Amino acid sequence: MSIHEKMKDKNVKYIFVVGGVMSGVGKGVTAASIGQILQNHGYRVSAIKMDPYVNIDAGTMNPIEHGEVFVTADGDETDQDIGNYERFLNTDIYKENYMTTGRIYQSVIERERRLGYRGKCVQVVPHIPMEIRDRIKKAVDKTQSEVMIIEIGGTVGEYENLIFLEAARVLKLFHPKDVLFVMVSYLPVPNKIGEMKTKPTQHAVKSLNTAGVQPDFIVARSDRPIDNARKEKISVNCNIPIENVIAAPDVDSIYDIPLNFEKENFDKGVMSALNLEKPKKDLDNKQWRKMASAVKSPKETINVGIVGKYFKTGHYSLSDSYISVIEALKHAGAHNHTKIKLHWINTEDIENNGIEQLKKMDGVVVPQGWGKRGSEGKIRAIKYCRENNIPYFGLCYGMQMAVIEFARHVANLKEANSQEIEANTKHPVIHIMPEQAKLIADKGYGGTIRLGAWDCKLKKGTILKKAYEKFQEANIISERHRHRYEFNNYYREILEKNGLVISGTSPDDLIVEAIEIKDHPFFVGVQFHPEYISRPLTPHPLFVKFVSVCRKNK
Repeated sequence: MSIHEKMKDKNVKYIFVVGGVMSGVGKGVTAASIGQILQNHGYRVSAIKMDPYVNIDAGTMNPIEHGEVFVTADGDETDQDIGNYERFLNTDIYKENYMTTGRIYQSVIERERRLGYRGKCVQVVPHIPMEIRDRIKKAVDKTQSEVMIIEIGGTVGEYENLIFLEAARVLKLFHPKDVLFVMVSYLPVPNKIGEMKTKPTQHAVKSLNTAGVQPDFIVARSDRPIDNARKEKISVNCNIPIENVIAAPDVDSIYDIPLNFEKENFDKGVMSALNLEKPKKDLDNKQWRKMASAVKSPKETINVGIVGKYFKTGHYSLSDSYISVIEALKHAGAHNHTKIKLHWINTEDIENNGIEQLKKMDGVVVPQGWGKRGSEGKIRAIKYCRENNIPYFGLCYGMQMAVIEFARHVANLKEANSQEIEANTKHPVIHIMPEQAKLIADKGYGGTIRLGAWDCKLKKGTILKKAYEKFQEANIISERHRHRYEFNNYYREILEKNGLVISGTSPDDLIVEAIEIKDHPFFVGVQFHPEYISRPLTPHPLFVKFVSVCRKNK
């Protein structure tokens, strides 16, 4: 039985989402939003991201260049769009749902070395597209999906994503009634002209046509709604019905996008094109609509400082490095009917100019990070929060910096530091995990750190335990990790004697997972990444508690 016949067995529907004109037009959020509106109609939906780079995964890439690395429950380091899929679909996405050019070629080469192709000449076509289709099948089987949304990274016309487009083309050829294509394009309005231009989109469609693919829908991104004249022009020149041109103007909140798609009857158009017939689950998308309204209509505003180093590039500050943190704060804000006004505070600015910016903050978050640069600025910010009762939330590296700050300024271990920052520090209160030392020595960096979901035991009477109690009763919670260094248990006794509270540990008590201090509104550091599992309909309890305290202490 061929791969095409195997994929036909389950009668699964496939929606490929591609980008036209330029990057950054919102393919990931579009794919996630299509999934959300179909899920709202009662279908089992999942999503796949195909990334054209040769890296095996996103784990070794600089966050400024690539954006946030998102970690799945089963320990895959992926593109941030996987995070969007999880948030919009309110479900876990697994490593089977993520592929890169590097990962595809690696699998084909390894299979060839094992004589998996039985002596055939292994070629880019057909063997690379066949590997891609095999992986799609595995993802469908894993998630038991009725509809699989597949985002192809990059922009049409680029050489890099041709192998993915070829796989999609062949799948459409064999299953024309089960596959459709959505192009997300951009319609600019040049300032000096003042007219919305469709020509770039027309050229993008022609580029897609050269790969043997014709879009069924065009999502027209722009800074304003498109008019019927522009829809007609796209329809005629791009060979699609006018009702399949979907207006997607800029919105204040990404959580409005599914609702806008419903307004454009995008859900009905997709279901009609794929011959999907099923009773609607929730015509009004009530739960999502209520959440989206709460995001836009807060009763109060708080100022939260994000103290980091991965958002400054040239003259611009980019937030993509911390997108899950931003969204988790939004989710918690909606739950608390509070708007989160974010302030990007560069750690090197604190080192050079002091903590003046922090005085206006109602709360401070120090998110994930790596290496020495900016570490002293983070420690200085944490000291200010601790001494001035400013709600503080440290995530992964942010917890480690809080331990160093406490060790130096409360436990009087003046030279305390992390081995990541200073290998021969006198007091390595944060040290490398034993199993990681050999990997570092052998330069085994990619995909080797502590990844994925791990259990954490909560200590009774702590802020941590009380925050989780409002959402679940268990003393053991599961959170996702991404770290190579950890709290050094050699210093546990002295730090606890000085008032540091170990509020979360691994079930065997060997790994410190969370710390806090007493007599402070909210001073919590966690070794894990709670932001990864926060979703708009199920906000994370620690972020909910943090925002609540910030609001009370405003």
